[in-house]
Amino acid sequence: MSEEKNTSQPDVKPSKNTKSQIRLPIILALAISAGIWIGATFAEPKTDQNDLKAALYKLQEIITYIDRDYVDTVNTTKLVEHGIEKMLEELDPHSSYIPAEDAQLAQSQLDGEFDGIGVEFGILRDTIYVVAPLTGGPSEKLGIQSGDQIITVDGETVAGTGVTNRDVFDLLRGPKGSVVNVGIKRKNHKELIDYAITRDKIPQHSINASYMISDDTGYIKITRFAATTYDEFKEAIETLKAEGMSKLVLDLQGNPGGYMGAAINIADEILTDNAMIVSQKGKVSRYNQKAFAMRPGEFEDGSVVVLINEGSASASEIVAGALQDNDRALIVGRRSFGKGLVQMPIDLSDGAELRLTIARYYTPSGRSIQKPYGDDPNEYNMDWINRYEHGEFFSADSVHFNDSLKYQTVKGRTVYGGGGIMPDYFVPMDTTMSSSYVGRLFSSDSHREFIMDYLEDNKGKFENMNFETYYNDFEFSDKALKKLIAIGEKNKVKFDEKDYEKSKSYLQTLLKAHMGRNIFDDNAFYKVINDVNEIYQQGIKLFEEAEQLAFSKEAVTTE
Repeated sequence: MSEEKNTSQPDVKPSKNTKSQIRLPIILALAISAGIWIGATFAEPKTDQNDLKAALYKLQEIITYIDRDYVDTVNTTKLVEHGIEKMLEELDPHSSYIPAEDAQLAQSQLDGEFDGIGVEFGILRDTIYVVAPLTGGPSEKLGIQSGDQIITVDGETVAGTGVTNRDVFDLLRGPKGSVVNVGIKRKNHKELIDYAITRDKIPQHSINASYMISDDTGYIKITRFAATTYDEFKEAIETLKAEGMSKLVLDLQGNPGGYMGAAINIADEILTDNAMIVSQKGKVSRYNQKAFAMRPGEFEDGSVVVLINEGSASASEIVAGALQDNDRALIVGRRSFGKGLVQMPIDLSDGAELRLTIARYYTPSGRSIQKPYGDDPNEYNMDWINRYEHGEFFSADSVHFNDSLKYQTVKGRTVYGGGGIMPDYFVPMDTTMSSSYVGRLFSSDSHREFIMDYLEDNKGKFENMNFETYYNDFEFSDKALKKLIAIGEKNKVKFDEKDYEKSKSYLQTLLKAHMGRNIFDDNAFYKVINDVNEIYQQGIKLFEEAEQLAFSKEAVTTE
């Protein structure tokens, strides 16, 4: 997308221009071109151009006076960027500005791959440690192991320096073919082990799990909608169908969204007969679009259960809404987040990025996915806490619908707008097993430290163990759990005996799932963790209802 920039600037009052004043027009252009000039260039003209010029003039005047006359030295660029962020807050909760130093990292989360050394890492005891080398990546090929600690990077000590996740990205990511030297501390080795790692393309998978639950039922977990998600989905569907899948559990719990195109393509694999998938409407007519199921899909005939919760947003809601409004799948779980605003990414000339809201998403029945928002962004962001406190996570009756936002599915079932996708079958949150003590153990990363030590001390135990044996027979002993409690105490997590006894079985399952991922793969994690996932457990019982809904000619009443 081209971006026309108005380079003429009005005169300012000071008669003598300083170097700072000369560069101010450039700074201003970067600051406001994205929001204002995009609108002026591409929108169907509604804005009074005289008002626009007056606003630009006022901004330049103020920043000029601040830069020249303010009592202290000011970082003008930082001040302008702060102003941009505050300006965007006045628009909606999702228009955002990403500074140049963060833009590349943010984009890599959706691109499906990045250049780096290929490790999953964590930070424990103020030290970077390797959770696992990524399969096929340069670190795995060199023999870097789970539990290795990264002490130096290019000769500089990084342990004990207050290193952050962002620091790790900056240190270890880099262009393909470039070399980074790391010093590794490995248990039972006195000296650091030096590695020269040549960075390479590292794929990021957005489908974290894909496996058969039973002889005829498959499970696919999508964690985000990225550039490669659709290709991953097609591959997973084809593999599972070859293994006998005729029923599908599509797990979108906690999926924050991503690329709309990936969501549309995945819905198209399940929907038939030119069914509408989603529409979007904006102030500018060229942003008004409708998407339909256009091609023969890989899974148009099997019954489908879709799992959602309060963390399912955006592209997740497009898929869930399309399948619900077309009566194609049974939606199971809790009301989704309600993020139905469309952002257009705009690259700015200094490498920063503006994500500007240009339209709203609507489900096929006409429901707006976007939940209401007011002037307070904090209130909007904490909406899920309000839902929790008002009992919405525990009872469907606590969700009140506005009769003016009543819509009909293809077969005449009633669904409601007002934000988010309300499931066909509500599953209350189960808090009987969890506890605040377990939450503190995990938020302090004590569980990671425990698992790393446990695997090091019990290497031989798992060398020849297959997953079925691990799943059916392995359990953490009380002796092992005492070590976790001690690690928690060291990390300032005070032992709570009442919470511990309440949550002991749940804690063992969580630990088993996380360690299973380290030993085997992500499939192992989800096979274990789904044993304590109430939405999953209910969803797999509802295929009769899902089949009746999708393949009956009339509307079916769902709970």
